[in-house]
Amino acid sequence: QTVLQGIILFPLRAICITFILLLAWLSASIATFSQPGRGFLPLEGWRRRMIQTALSSLTRTAYFVMGFQVKVKGKVASLSEAPIFVAAPHSSFFDAIICALTGMPSIVSRAENLSTPVFGTILRSLQPVAVSRQDPDSRKNTVAEITRRALSRGQWPQVI
Repeated sequence: QTVLQGIILFPLRAICITFILLLAWLSASIATFSQPGRGFLPLEGWRRRMIQTALSSLTRTAYFVMGFQVKVKGKVASLSEAPIFVAAPHSSFFDAIICALTGMPSIVSRAENLSTPVFGTILRSLQPVAVSRQDPDSRKNTVAEITRRALSRGQWPQVI
């Protein structure tokens, strides 16, 4: 019976997750379409709300479809309480759960990830701090950018 369930559920889950991923890509594309100051200025208004609401909901739904149910104990720190949110160890796709539960904060990511099809568009909508492994000044520039965003008094989302 378990094998039969797997044979039926796996394709259904794969189709649902693909559909959710395409919806996330579409939401990210709409929110960042002709964005002023692309990557240098924070998203504002409807663009920011759309990313926070749509991507957070879609990510939670995708994990639910995969069979994960996450419950939060306690209270997630607000932007004013913690402009920098640390999650560790961050070594798997489970980091997306943390992002969804915290309202889709900006993340620190390899610059190469921004050029990945579909995922790159979604990642760019989160306005990540991009780290280039080829740039010898990248570490210093990353720390400076995280500091700048943390001191922006709420203009930028939390950085994770």
